Amino acid sequence: MTALRFDLGKTPGNDDVPRAAAPDALRALTAAAAGAGAAWTRLGDTLLVTGAPAQLERTAAGRTPAERIEVPAARLHLVIQNGRQFQQAHPEVPVLVDRGRFLVVDLDPAEAGRFVEPSERHVPCFGVRPLPANTVVFEQRSPAPTPASAPTQTRAAAEPLVASVSRDAFAADLRTLAEFRTRHSTSTEFRTALDWAEGVLRGLGFATRTQMVVLHGGSTQNLIAERPGHGGDGGAVLVTAHLDSINSRDGAAAPAPGADDNGSGAAGVLAIARALRDHPGARDLRLILFGGEEQGLFGSRHYVAELDHQARERIHAVVNMDMIASRNTPAPTVLLEGATVSQAVLEELAAAAQAHTGLTVQTSLMPFNSDHVPFLDAGIPAVLTIEGADGANDRIHTAGDTLEHVDHDLALEILRMNVAYLVQALGSA
Repeated sequence: MTALRFDLGKTPGNDDVPRAAAPDALRALTAAAAGAGAAWTRLGDTLLVTGAPAQLERTAAGRTPAERIEVPAARLHLVIQNGRQFQQAHPEVPVLVDRGRFLVVDLDPAEAGRFVEPSERHVPCFGVRPLPANTVVFEQRSPAPTPASAPTQTRAAAEPLVASVSRDAFAADLRTLAEFRTRHSTSTEFRTALDWAEGVLRGLGFATRTQMVVLHGGSTQNLIAERPGHGGDGGAVLVTAHLDSINSRDGAAAPAPGADDNGSGAAGVLAIARALRDHPGARDLRLILFGGEEQGLFGSRHYVAELDHQARERIHAVVNMDMIASRNTPAPTVLLEGATVSQAVLEELAAAAQAHTGLTVQTSLMPFNSDHVPFLDAGIPAVLTIEGADGANDRIHTAGDTLEHVDHDLALEILRMNVAYLVQALGSA
């Protein structure tokens, strides 16, 4: 025996109850593991404790583990995946803990290097690393008992704008994007979609420009739209998403409607533009649709690389949206993914979710493979807002990522959370 699995937040017989382990139970169990000389790794309400048999027995004293795992600790690996991409590519690898985006698998450490998905067509859709010790991979928080947890003044200022987020307009924009045969970054359809989005943003009063991005011997584009702030500290708040789609199974010429990945995030940028078009924020509001995300975050990496030191320092926060419209959990859930530099932004988004929505919130400080990563690598506070992780979407990067699988109400809740946070982040003139 090298690992014990404890499931601390489940409600027997009721799968619809959001799972969030009691803090006291978590603290007691992690303290028991540390006192016994064992290591622990937390994935939501699941705690995996690893160590020698005697250490595990001391940890488990008076407690009943959900499972005893007879796998050498060196073989335990953490997988972070987009959708079900790792499992689809490697069904032969045993999965010990399955939390959708996050897996614990049994893998020979000498073989781990081969799970890298070499490809010139698209970025690897999963990462594999040794199981981190004494680490929270992601945390799950229950919805607030009432929507009144935010300060009254802050909530009152945001509420009309939160309420103005239009389900119908979002659905219409998403339909337009998903009707393109593909939005592959180098395709003519991508450029047509980008031109259409630019027209929408210009019509809403935003100044727009495009940015050329070199991509695998060809090129794609970023679309940047901006509305200046009215005073304040000269800072800027960015709202981003990637516009491109991909069919990684059948190639660049194959159908790739990309309704969830990432028509939902791109349509979300337009929905936020509509909601905040007349909001007199103190900071600049900058909206960006990236190209080349699916090939390796080319658009966002290029954008960040082009920023000088002063421009980077002006960025107060980045809210990135990627896959916000597929329901993967019984309760509507959002995953907020950032890093230490963006901890404050993550907490403020979580507070906005609790004050203005019924979302269950998952949080993670292990960023992976979306357009928030280049900002974080540059020390810029950024958070990915993405659909909850427990039962990851298995249709992405295929012709099956279509509108019939979209949950507009989940997307609307995530957009309301983002708008509530953005009102706070932009400040008042």
